[in-house]
Amino acid sequence: MAPDSLEELDHVVHEPSREFVESTNVWQFMQTYDIEDYEDLIRRTTTDIGGIEESGVDWFWDEVVDYLGIEFFEDYDAVRDDGDGPQFTRWYPGGELNAAHNVVDRHAARDNGARNHVALIWEGEPGDVRQLTYHDLHAQSNRVANYLESVGVDTGDTVGLYMPMVPEVASILYGCLKVGAIAVPIFSGFGVDATATRIADAECSVLFTGDGFYRRGSKVHLKGTADEAIEEAENLVDGRETPVEHTVVYDRIGTAEDPVDRLTWTRRDEWWTEAVETQSDEYETKSLPSDQESMLLYSSGTTGKPKGIVHTHAGALLQATKEIHFGFDHKPGDRFFWVSDIGWMMGPWMLLGNHALGGTAFMYEGAPDHPDPDRFWAMIDRHDLTVFGVSPTAIRALRKKGETWLDGHDLSSLRLLGSTGEPWDPESWQWFYENVGGGDCPIINISGGTEIMGCFLMPMPIQSLKPCTLGGPGLGMDIDIVNEAGESIADTHERGYLVARDSCPSMTKSLWSGDERYLAEYWSAWPDLWDHGDWAQKDADGLWFLHGRADDALNVAGRKVGPAEVEGAAMDHPAVNQAAAVGVPDDTTGTAVVLYAVLEPGHDPTDSLREAIKSTVGEELGKPFRPREVLFVDAFPKTQSGKILRRAIGAVYRGEELGDMSSIENPEALEAIEAAN
Repeated sequence: MAPDSLEELDHVVHEPSREFVESTNVWQFMQTYDIEDYEDLIRRTTTDIGGIEESGVDWFWDEVVDYLGIEFFEDYDAVRDDGDGPQFTRWYPGGELNAAHNVVDRHAARDNGARNHVALIWEGEPGDVRQLTYHDLHAQSNRVANYLESVGVDTGDTVGLYMPMVPEVASILYGCLKVGAIAVPIFSGFGVDATATRIADAECSVLFTGDGFYRRGSKVHLKGTADEAIEEAENLVDGRETPVEHTVVYDRIGTAEDPVDRLTWTRRDEWWTEAVETQSDEYETKSLPSDQESMLLYSSGTTGKPKGIVHTHAGALLQATKEIHFGFDHKPGDRFFWVSDIGWMMGPWMLLGNHALGGTAFMYEGAPDHPDPDRFWAMIDRHDLTVFGVSPTAIRALRKKGETWLDGHDLSSLRLLGSTGEPWDPESWQWFYENVGGGDCPIINISGGTEIMGCFLMPMPIQSLKPCTLGGPGLGMDIDIVNEAGESIADTHERGYLVARDSCPSMTKSLWSGDERYLAEYWSAWPDLWDHGDWAQKDADGLWFLHGRADDALNVAGRKVGPAEVEGAAMDHPAVNQAAAVGVPDDTTGTAVVLYAVLEPGHDPTDSLREAIKSTVGEELGKPFRPREVLFVDAFPKTQSGKILRRAIGAVYRGEELGDMSSIENPEALEAIEAAN
């Protein structure tokens, strides 16, 4: 079944009970404001309609501040100032707040039990477990803030987080926010070049790192990579002195017990215990303008250096909190686990959104299949996790291991499932829904991006769901589907380009490199429309679906098709577990399809199987899209968040430069792609 074939997906799989619907936060919101149904909810929160005073983006983003209990130190003068157009909207002008106050200070100050509520549960790959209460997190964040000020970090300075996934990443993030510094999370799996690029571009004066971490039973050393990256960064800042003046090293794998010179210690280096834990646990969090920069998150491009995406205190806080509260129906007893590194947007998103609501976030250090493929299922059982978010790629890999790994694990604590990163195939979506969610948990399949610190599309838990759907627009997100002329085609049920017709508080205020690239990347396709770059489609029942990146489209004999459509057709063959389709030059059709496939266990990569897969695609999509070649591999190159790097696969096949590969998790897969050609 091709995921783009809406006719074949036109059946409801999940139907929430009336009792469940009326228990949800979004239903309670609707009752408060006399909103009749889901369609009315989206209209009321995104567009001004029929003279109704309580409607529209401005009304919603004003109302939701108090509704979610977000505290400003100084009230804002207006919801927004868009005098310079939607590209440069200023949200909550005149207001002052601090995200750290909202996510940790106010909970730690309460005598109603909130201060002793568990804010964070962490499990290391070897099995060690730690818990931090809001009181613990508050004290540790204050120590970080005091350390930063002791070394001269001030409002607007940048601080790098090249950290293993340990609980301290939360206090480092919040400590940065407290002093007004801009946190720069860097994926712990990056190598020297990718890390150096980010350090140099952001000009970080302080870098938090670790001696290492555990991955698949082995120690991965991090400090040496950080040292090399700092040295290389010096060459990237036009010969000026390297921007990093202080490096704080957290001892995760025990090297603090060894002689310091084993880590090639320098004068800028300090152990976490000496730099941070010796500081006072009292600090007065700064009051900052609403649009003060909070984080600099990097998104990799296919060419050139990565894009530094600038987020604000108000925007990042409001968006993450709104989505956790409404889309993921936050309840006081929830334990929320989203599989992500702090270096990716979903890491800070999970922490900010849950902690603003006084909830409990769960973090895991290691690999999903260590020591066995049931690691996720065991942790859900062991810690009574209630919300579990993961990429479709990860689920496809775990599905390949079989249902037996779920046996013996009680997953009944789960209330909702989540996913993001790429389009689903229906079989894996169904497997996730039935085997992990027990046929009862809605899959909140979300899509947005680093650029908006959240989601354009996400189902509400009150909605009926079809396989692979993303539900509809997020609350307060005025989005649309347009054709190449920029005309709305959402209600025609045709496939088109996903765009935003308006700003939202969490939309990047620009790129770190300047406005020129920002405008070219997102606002140049059509006047005053944000071009998100995805193929989107809305079906007759109002449910939205995505079909991959529009710029990945395959133009075969004059007809464009998304690679996800070809991949979905290929995965209809019972031997195919995963597929990746790329376009290559062809003398006859201009572009031909080359398909790479990962097979299900028990199937051999034979020539007859190649022909059978070609036939399956050709029969479903038509002869022009029958793959010219089918090549077999064991795995695809992918990002840590689970996105398959189709452009890298295509570039390898065509013998082209790979461009920016800093986000790749498994570079050895590229060698296998090349060997398969």
